[in-house]
Amino acid sequence: MALNPPPEFYMHRALELALQGQYTARPNPMVGAVLVNKDGEIIGEGAHLRTGEPHAEIHALKQAGEKARGSTCYVTLEPCCHWGRTGPCVDALIQAGVSQVVFAMQDPNPQVNGQSISKLKDAGIQVSYGLLEQEARNLNPGFISRMIRKRPYVRAKIAASLDGRTALSNGKSQWITGKEARQDVQYLRARSSGIISGSGTVKVDNPSLTVRQNDWPEKYLLDIKQPVRIICDSEFKINKNFNLNLKLYETKSPVWIAHANPNKKAEPEGIYLPNKNNQVDLEGLINWCYEQELPEILIEAGNILTGAFLEKNLIDEIWIYLAPCFFGQDARAMVNLSLLNSLENIKRWQIQSVKMIGQDIRIILI
Repeated sequence: MALNPPPEFYMHRALELALQGQYTARPNPMVGAVLVNKDGEIIGEGAHLRTGEPHAEIHALKQAGEKARGSTCYVTLEPCCHWGRTGPCVDALIQAGVSQVVFAMQDPNPQVNGQSISKLKDAGIQVSYGLLEQEARNLNPGFISRMIRKRPYVRAKIAASLDGRTALSNGKSQWITGKEARQDVQYLRARSSGIISGSGTVKVDNPSLTVRQNDWPEKYLLDIKQPVRIICDSEFKINKNFNLNLKLYETKSPVWIAHANPNKKAEPEGIYLPNKNNQVDLEGLINWCYEQELPEILIEAGNILTGAFLEKNLIDEIWIYLAPCFFGQDARAMVNLSLLNSLENIKRWQIQSVKMIGQDIRIILI
């Protein structure tokens, strides 16, 4: 008699399924679900793909049909128990007659957190959680951050030479890294809800700050959800009429200008967020992103703006792409930070991973 796979096997499968929504589910979390009968056979699978569409458990239950009765549901996140854009998954699991629910992590949403456990147990369903919890948490840092910290999860992307330079002295920075690294950034952009850049980068590099769909496998073309673009421009000089050749305005994804110009408070595409120095209030901008339900933010900016976010401790993760070249001492540094007089004041980051991407090195810091 063959032994059934361990519970980890099914939860790993649920985690794989959850990734189907990594470019489309936001602002909702990525979730995967697997239904298993008493013989250890998978009878239903599902993933949450888009806001407003059925959750992972519902897809799995529909696939299993009547076979769901007496089965075990493995799901990456505690099933919801409240009405939102869709009905409660807990009710659907109870009605389907599942006998056990195993989920990886509790839902940090206060409308759910732990409440589903009681509801399932009251219905006579066995409940356990914590299986591969860290892997499940790694799926949705933005969702977790929004629910617990009331702010988005912020990443910064930096492309630099081996001597830590991000642009020539004249500001030119296209292209430091190779094609493979630039493609890797497309995946990073695609999972981001919003991209923040500065007016200087827009003027010099004229980026689109979008996901270039021509570089993607065909199956993803219709599913990619383009990020919102947010440009920090204190004086609000960047707009649709600034330059007819700005690539920012060649795509339909929204463009917002974060500024500190009191004369342009009423501009419809503007975000008026002045600080005491008449610059953009970066903490206020991150809070605005939270209010707009943008769970994961990517900063693609020059060394001054990136350094300003760093100094205010607003960055959670840094992706550095190092190219095998040198720019020299007159080129622009990786980040512009205030002068430190002691090593004791330096923030120490943890290296999460180091990987070759083409001929470049990608370092992820947390």
